[in-house]
Amino acid sequence: MDYAESLSEGRLLRRYQRFLADVELADGEVITAHVPNTGSLLGCLEAGQGARLSRARDTTRRCPYTLEQIQVGTVWVGVNTHRANALVGEALGRGAIGEVSGYARHRPEVPYGQQRSRIDWLLDDQNAPACYLEVKSVTTSLESGVGLFPDAVSQRALKHLKELRDCVVHGGARGVLLFCVQRPDIHVVHPADAIDPAYGRLLRDVMREGVEVLAYGVEPTRTGLLWGPRIGVHYP
Repeated sequence: MDYAESLSEGRLLRRYQRFLADVELADGEVITAHVPNTGSLLGCLEAGQGARLSRARDTTRRCPYTLEQIQVGTVWVGVNTHRANALVGEALGRGAIGEVSGYARHRPEVPYGQQRSRIDWLLDDQNAPACYLEVKSVTTSLESGVGLFPDAVSQRALKHLKELRDCVVHGGARGVLLFCVQRPDIHVVHPADAIDPAYGRLLRDVMREGVEVLAYGVEPTRTGLLWGPRIGVHYP
């Protein structure tokens, strides 16, 4: 996935009110950027870290800049969760996710479930059961090579697991959870049991009932996001 233009660079000053961050640009100007991520971004928000931002073409937008990436140590981490869904869509179109390739149609944001949620991607084909694909972005790593999800207690993430399970158990469909790992120093994903033990328990339960779990790596660059290889998911 290529950005519309190369990202601007600066350094993070602070994040506040969840969706806002102050960033000092290279020329010394301090701007307020939109943070398109509902999580805590644990381990990714130290003051002084490098920041990369996109600029909206809509000049009337309240926050012209969007925080896209944060530098953690020597690696860049993609923090825009909306990019994860779009990136997965591109990978589906290229057949780059072998476990769910071969479907005739890939439809985003389709209503489903008893609570009328929206699945990130619905894959369907007249010759196969439908596949409900939920995308989760992984940005947190508290030990070398290990990614954790979620990075905060998340009732929404629990709801999505339950709905994927219902698709499998009651709907006769495939339910797939795909972790989009937006940092190249992560080589395996674990459920973050110490952060949200309820999520870890439910993840293991729904996997036993047929929900499939995948993880793929992504390398953020200043000009785009590069789709990488499949990585492991470990749930001891």
